[in-house]
Amino acid sequence: MACDKQSQLAEEARNNVPLEEWVAVEPPSGVQPDLTLQPIGGSILTRPPPSFESAQFDVILRRQRQRPQGGGVLKSTTIPSRFFHLPNTFEFSGWGTMSRIELHEPELSDGLKDIQDTRRITLGQFSASAIAGNSILGGVFYTLPAVVGVAGVLSPISLLVSTMIIWFWRPIMEELASALPISGAPYTYLLNVGSKNLALMGAALLLLDYSATAVVSAATAISYLAGEVKLPFPVIAGTLLILVIFAVVSLSGLKESARIALVVLTMHLMTMIALFVASAVAWGRQGNSQISHNWHEGMQTLSVNDIARQIFNGICIGILGLTGFECIPSYASNIKHGCYPKVLRNLHYPAIVVDVVAMLLVLALVPLNTVLSGGNVLSILAETAAGRWLRIITVVDAVIVLCGGVLNGILSACELFERLARDRLLPQLFRRRIPITRAPAYSIFAFFVFSFALYAIPGANLSIVSKMFSLIWLSVMALFPLAVLLLKFNRGRLSRDCRAPLGKVLFTLAIVAVMIGGNVAIDPSIVGYAAAYFIVIAVFFYVTMKASRLVHTVLWLYDQSKFVRTAVWARSWGARLTTAMSHLRRQPVCILVKSDEINILFHKLLYVSQNEETSCLKLVHFYDEEYGIPSELEANWKILDEAFPEITVDLVRLVLPP
Repeated sequence: MACDKQSQLAEEARNNVPLEEWVAVEPPSGVQPDLTLQPIGGSILTRPPPSFESAQFDVILRRQRQRPQGGGVLKSTTIPSRFFHLPNTFEFSGWGTMSRIELHEPELSDGLKDIQDTRRITLGQFSASAIAGNSILGGVFYTLPAVVGVAGVLSPISLLVSTMIIWFWRPIMEELASALPISGAPYTYLLNVGSKNLALMGAALLLLDYSATAVVSAATAISYLAGEVKLPFPVIAGTLLILVIFAVVSLSGLKESARIALVVLTMHLMTMIALFVASAVAWGRQGNSQISHNWHEGMQTLSVNDIARQIFNGICIGILGLTGFECIPSYASNIKHGCYPKVLRNLHYPAIVVDVVAMLLVLALVPLNTVLSGGNVLSILAETAAGRWLRIITVVDAVIVLCGGVLNGILSACELFERLARDRLLPQLFRRRIPITRAPAYSIFAFFVFSFALYAIPGANLSIVSKMFSLIWLSVMALFPLAVLLLKFNRGRLSRDCRAPLGKVLFTLAIVAVMIGGNVAIDPSIVGYAAAYFIVIAVFFYVTMKASRLVHTVLWLYDQSKFVRTAVWARSWGARLTTAMSHLRRQPVCILVKSDEINILFHKLLYVSQNEETSCLKLVHFYDEEYGIPSELEANWKILDEAFPEITVDLVRLVLPP
């Protein structure tokens, strides 16, 4: 057999290789020359080692010579399917194909135009500031009562420190926006620098944050309104009414939201300026008698430890005055170049002034017992400073700006739902829109139901929801330094205009950890509420993300159970489940590839196999005719197509116009 095989190889070599390419070499000692190789003068004719160009990839891909040219046909594998009684078409996939597409100048121009239209870079520093500004600067209405309840007369100190803390986040948020100028942050940041499971947890926290923003804003607005007029319904019904009203407004397809937000923010700032001027004048006329009395009343029974604890607790709760900063990166891609740091500055400094000055004026003019009673402290301040007319203006401003916070929460949640649906973490129905208004009806309805449940389950207790809101917001803000750490470690070569020092990033993480611990110490019960909501959302996202794997498990159980498999009522389940499995894995995933290095390509496919529920992957490579494609791209593509039998890997070569 060995001699026959050697003779066959020799015959192939003699027939396929020209004689001029043969060279004469001396036979090894003790080896008789093979006459089939035409000995010349005692030497053996053989061919030189093949070059890479002539060898190509025939040896390493020898089993793929039978692969169909047009793709399709299940990939052959020696590993049998784990399913004995079901077809394995959903478990194994077909061979991939290679295609070549030429892009012409009109197509390229249309694509660039679509990208620009998608980004919609139309927001300057003031219009971009107004979108999140209503949540940030409107938070003064629910921040002051919450802080004064735990810090008392020391509230101005706590608010000053808590509003200054955001200084550590600004360079972190600037680096992230510079490296990844995409919307949907911090979910999209974690998705691009970490794993999909980590991004899923970030999305769950974001949804909780948006819902808590809407609930606290709506409940505070109705509380301010109930303090002025007698409502024919309870506060919980009024909160539900506000949520319903703005859900309907969102369904109507609200346009020009940035301009509306700018008008509302301008009215709010003018009201705050009028209130501060009137209060300062009243303070000057009245003197320091009231603030001195409040100070002595609030400090007379406090020890040094009590003072430190009250200041610390006030800092932990006072962070509510900065809620809304997490929304700014969500529309960073729509902000004009160079304006993002200005937007952070424009919202940070006014937040410090509004919260601290408002608290100081309240203690200077309003008795401490009235402040601690939990009433509408700013409306009381307005009436004390200038009379009934300013109180009415302040209440109207509070209702309007807080309703703007409700609308901001709804719109931010709808954008998050759409992005999660694109990433297949949610069903695709969340991308459907009403034909006339183009509003995402399913997203709005789901957000409304969840927000009302968030408020109703704790017994419509605004204090509990506010404390939980503070804990959730701090958890969301912790995602930004975490994303920067992952960015520096995993994608350190990604270009960006600015970099936050590593020491400042670690210090920021330490700060947020301490403040989360402080909020838990103030009221440990909020941990149970927050954890319950978070687990429910995260499990729902995980189930939708791993839908095909869950169906896969059900199929295995069906295949293993003879009773179910042979039952009349369950005979069609196998076909239905396999059809559902194929449908879930049918949507393609595209990956842009730049080089032909097989280790890089392998890690890309491994990520898709572990994180994406698909059996259709397309490797897309852009090139021009002058430089051509990488020499080993086709060979490595064929290797990887064979290495992943559960995924059809197609190679798409896009030729750029000259």
